[in-house]
Amino acid sequence: MSDKMIRLMKMVIAIQANPGISAQELADKCETSERTVYRDLRILDLVVPITNDGYGTGYRFIGNFAMYPLNFTEEEEMVFSILPSMLDKSKLSPLIDSVYDKVMATHVKEKQKRREAIENFTNLIQMGTPAYKADDDSPNYLLPIMEAIIAEKTLRAVYHTQSRNTVTEREIDPYCLVPREQRFYLIGYCHRKQDILMFRMSRFHGVEMTTKNFDKGDFDIHHYMKHTWSVHRGDSLITFKVKFQPDVVRYIKEEEMFVRPKMTDLPDGSLLFEATVNHEQGFLNWLAQYGPSAEILEPLSIRKQFIERLQRWMEIYN
Repeated sequence: MSDKMIRLMKMVIAIQANPGISAQELADKCETSERTVYRDLRILDLVVPITNDGYGTGYRFIGNFAMYPLNFTEEEEMVFSILPSMLDKSKLSPLIDSVYDKVMATHVKEKQKRREAIENFTNLIQMGTPAYKADDDSPNYLLPIMEAIIAEKTLRAVYHTQSRNTVTEREIDPYCLVPREQRFYLIGYCHRKQDILMFRMSRFHGVEMTTKNFDKGDFDIHHYMKHTWSVHRGDSLITFKVKFQPDVVRYIKEEEMFVRPKMTDLPDGSLLFEATVNHEQGFLNWLAQYGPSAEILEPLSIRKQFIERLQRWMEIYN
């Protein structure tokens, strides 16, 4: 391979490893003059998507151009990034800079590709805006939260608690996202409350990923949500028996839920639905959408409450 070809390859690797690298830095790495670097860049520009956004910005690649894919853990990245400052280069091969640039080039590009993949995915997920907010007043924190979940990094967040109408700063270990009632909720360990809680995404006023690692231990989302019908969690279990009319049975059977109900088909085409939950309100809110096609059989106390609610509605509409 000619010296010129070797130099061109070095430049490609150096730009990938150091996005924004200057012509002078390229000249130093390739042991040549800035004039030669500019000439080589014009040649590379014919086959490689290189850009320079203006004075003082340096050179970088456009789009997804990359060489030699590689993957580093964050700990490996940290160690490798400080490696040059720890070595006595006078006792090493002159090729050490070239080797270092090749390795860093692969990692920088792979890290960029992972972030772009997460960003593209979050753009596919559209969330609604609370009625009291304007569209431009609702920042989307889905990307940093998903990054923190994947990297297992603690979040520093500002959160609005609706029930108390208070805004607090918290550190949260994000475990997973779940869709409930047409909204996204983050499940994670709250350091402030020292408990695993559910956070509604639209109530975050600020989110920042820290450098702190966390371990979610033996946390299991299905165990955590085992008896939780929607987002409210209680301490006592309540077993419901509901009879659904034939016109809604097929819709009930395709409902997606963490609670595992017992369903029994009845001779007249209706459905006996039995479920044990730890908070009644979420279940009753879900049940109300089926109107007279859903009849609460048990518990009798809840059945009576529902009758009283219907009577109050009748008074309003009469």
